Amino acid sequence: MASKIFVGLRPVKSIAVRFCPFEPNVESTRVFLQCIYHKKIQATNRNCEVTTDVRHDGSEPLVDVMFADGDRLIMKGANLTAVEMLTALGSRCSAKDLKEEQKGKKKGP
Repeated sequence: MASKIFVGLRPVKSIAVRFCPFEPNVESTRVFLQCIYHKKIQATNRNCEVTTDVRHDGSEPLVDVMFADGDRLIMKGANLTAVEMLTALGSRCSAKDLKEEQKGKKKGP
């Protein structure tokens, strides 16, 4: 049974995905990239820049997420599934949204 994972890219500035397509451990990174390009996820932040770096050097698949507040999330796709990467990104984004929301409430009237 497939579970739904919500990923809101509001606090994300950019996502860089790097992989060598000829390596056997690249499938989860490619699935992650496909999911990030889904129109519903893209609609959560139109200013989020997604770049893909396809190499033929045998390098390890890598996802580098840069947040608007300067934080960074680096995921090595060789050791993770696409669901794990999406879950990690979704939970980090939710935590940042919640933190921002709480900060906004404290500044209230």
